[in-house]
Parts: sequence; structure tokens; C-alpha cells
Amino acid sequence: QVQLVESGGGLVQAGGSLRLSCAASGRTFSSYAMGWFRQAPGKEREFVAAIRWTIGTTYYTDSVKGRFTISRDNAKNTVYLQMNSLKPEDTAVYYCAARYSQRVTTNPHEYDYWGQGTQVTVSS
Repeated sequence: QVQLVESGGGLVQAGGSLRLSCAASGRTFSSYAMGWFRQAPGKEREFVAAIRWTIGTTYYTDSVKGRFTISRDNAKNTVYLQMNSLKPEDTAVYYCAARYSQRVTTNPHEYDYWGQGTQVTVSS
């Protein structure tokens, strides 16, 4: 059984930083793509970033390029999302997701497993 557990959310002022973690268990994730998504109140869940576990290729939505960095630690089976220069519009619940494929997609419906989410609130 795959489990994804996010942590690291919180309240931060605009311009600040947070690092989200996603601890993955239950599989060998070398055949997976891992993604971060977010959902603000009243909005659809949107793609933020993704990484191909084996080779480490990364992908970002345009609004976070240059500010967010996705990475993974193979030894710890953990994926990170380093978020810098945070803006109020980054406020959302952030979800970690896993897809049994090396092909990254921005469509949340194509991911197989999800974490419970962690709240990120950026004050102005």
C-alpha cells in the first residue's frame, strides 16, 4: 500500500520561504513520477511541479518557475518542494502525488496516489 505523507506547511509572510516534504512508502519509487499540486478555496486542483524519480528531470508550472524547486532524496524516499519568494496567491493546500509512470503529466486525474495535503498560507 502506497502512502504519501506531507509536512512542512504553515503561515509565512510574503517573500518568505517554506520547504514541504513528502515521505513515500510502500513501493520502490524508481518507476514513478512524483508531483506537487495545490488547491485554493473555490478553485480546481492545479499542477505545481513534478520530478521523474529515477533521472531527476523536473517540471514546473510557469507561475512558480525560478521560485520553487522540486527535488528527491532516494535514501529517504522523500520528495521536497522548496518554496522561496512566496506570494499571497501561493496560499493553498499542497498535495503530493505519485504516478506509476516515468512520463510526467500535469493532469491530477492521471496520478495514482495522493497524500492528505498540507496548508500553506502566505500573508501580505
